[in-house]
Amino acid sequence: MGQKIHPKGFRLGVIEGWESFWYANDQEFGKLLFEDTEIRKYLKNSLYKAGIARILISRKANQIEVDLYTAKPGLIIGKGGKEVAAIREDLTRKFGKAVQLNVHEETNPEASAQLVAENVAGQLERRISFRRAMKQTVSRALRSGAKGIKIMCGGRLDGAEISRSEWYRMGRVPLHTLRAKIDYGFAEAMTLYGKIGVKTWIYKGDVLPTKKKSLDSLDGTRDKFARDKEDVTGGAGSQENKI
Repeated sequence: MGQKIHPKGFRLGVIEGWESFWYANDQEFGKLLFEDTEIRKYLKNSLYKAGIARILISRKANQIEVDLYTAKPGLIIGKGGKEVAAIREDLTRKFGKAVQLNVHEETNPEASAQLVAENVAGQLERRISFRRAMKQTVSRALRSGAKGIKIMCGGRLDGAEISRSEWYRMGRVPLHTLRAKIDYGFAEAMTLYGKIGVKTWIYKGDVLPTKKKSLDSLDGTRDKFARDKEDVTGGAGSQENKI
């Protein structure tokens, strides 16, 4: 199962959160979900060169708030903020709602699965050997702090007549461990021989649960409450038991 399922969808509600955060009734849900899809498609196509790692969308009343995490924030913001203002106005005009666009810098692009996949796809389009592209990218990701990485390329690799898939992995990439923080990315390279799909899994360590700690602190609070109650009653309960 871990071989086929989406790593983020598998961990939603456990250690992963949703990339769209809003609430709607049954009549409005489909419409708003379609809007989110169109917003992501528009931003991804128009700002592909900026290297967008994540797009988070939240809604407040009649306002849409979009958080962009990118490796090159300067390309999106532009000189004096002109570019980001133009994008904001275009989105507002297209969807008829006020749009707030927040641009954040991706602090570690070498360990972002989406950016790594797009980087490998770009190398394939420049006719670099897929094996060389995968090995170099894996080495850079491990140097940047990733604990494990796996890259898979599928299609007519090196112009072969029959399509196939090949992968390269270094480090540990757990598939069924729910506490494992797995970043997943996908990109496509348009080559002379057709499209080549690039999938990337990056293991960033385990997310340890904090529930036990909160329960321990709750037990400590209960013990303190019980001791305070005994001090107030003067141990009356124990005297009644003796009688």
